[in-house]
Amino acid sequence: MRLDPKFALGWALLSYVDAVGYRAAVLQPTVALREEARQAAETALTLQPNLGEALMAKGYYHYSCLRDYDAAVHYFEQARQFLPNSSRIPESLAYVARRRGKWDRSESYFNEAERLNPRDVRLLTEHAGSYMLLRRFPEALRKLDQVLDITPDEVDTLVQKANIAQAEGDLPRASAILAPLHVNADDSQALEAQVYQAILERRPAPIIPRLKEILAKPDPTLGYINGELRFWLGWAQEVASDHAAAQESWRQARSELEPLLKEQPENYSLMGDLALTNMGLGEKAAAFKLIELEMAVRPIEKDSLDGAVPIEVLARVAARMEEPDHAIAALQKLLSIPGHGPFTLNMPLTPALLRLDPMFDPLRNDPRFQNWLRLHRRRRTNKATHSRQ
Repeated sequence: MRLDPKFALGWALLSYVDAVGYRAAVLQPTVALREEARQAAETALTLQPNLGEALMAKGYYHYSCLRDYDAAVHYFEQARQFLPNSSRIPESLAYVARRRGKWDRSESYFNEAERLNPRDVRLLTEHAGSYMLLRRFPEALRKLDQVLDITPDEVDTLVQKANIAQAEGDLPRASAILAPLHVNADDSQALEAQVYQAILERRPAPIIPRLKEILAKPDPTLGYINGELRFWLGWAQEVASDHAAAQESWRQARSELEPLLKEQPENYSLMGDLALTNMGLGEKAAAFKLIELEMAVRPIEKDSLDGAVPIEVLARVAARMEEPDHAIAALQKLLSIPGHGPFTLNMPLTPALLRLDPMFDPLRNDPRFQNWLRLHRRRRTNKATHSRQ
């Protein structure tokens, strides 16, 4: 942009990258980043009012930064007249529809986008993500296999297949996918999937030195992810029965995460990390206060995609903090809706994960919890019986 400050398309693309990075926290979601997205979109539109990409950028600013879905749809539809054959228009409308809880409408938009651009890896991956959120795992796997046909051995796609195996309770299948992957902190999705696998298997000892090695020289560009990885280290140490080490890791995590919240006041992932870290430290009031803040930032009534995250954080904190009624109520809600949790992109909580996840151990003697697990086993048995007929 320094070379050509009147390059409207460049301003539009800058705004788009900022907005997507803000929403997904791929970039640190600061107020300054959000403002840069706004200014870049407005500059692009001022320079070239009929540029479809500029209208798309303005739509993404409203979608990602302001969560103003009506305005986002308005700009996306405006862009359609200048980009009539672009798959990005129905793709973007698919994202808005699922945030609004209109899952069937979202799928129609995804299908429309794929007819226009059948080999768009990002598009296929997002469509697979919708199936995962809806717990339609066989359909998600078919989409992910389409992605792997185009980009073989793509790490994030393999990780999502492993996430599905974890959600279905098939830890050997998940391990077969995850064990060969050699990843670093900058691929946090894959690294956290490996740590979660070790925790679900209740064999976290081998992963602890790897996390310590990474955190000994944290990458400053990763921002809050470093604190998140330190939370994971504490959880792995706790499951390994090294309680003193876990407490120290969680204290360090909190000291790293708390200052960032002032810079990133809408980063619900950061709030969730802090809530769970305070849970580990036994700071019940602080944990619940952060959950309230997270729910205010991402209310499920306004965001069917991310709104489930604070509800799962609530279930986890309540389970650990000896609030079984709150935990059970939150779990009943979660198991009846789409949406992902705090640990895994696009992955909802499932009965299989409830059975395996150590964070829910305090609920294992609760009759309501046991009933869910019995019901799940019965359903799995019925499915297996039908598949043999």
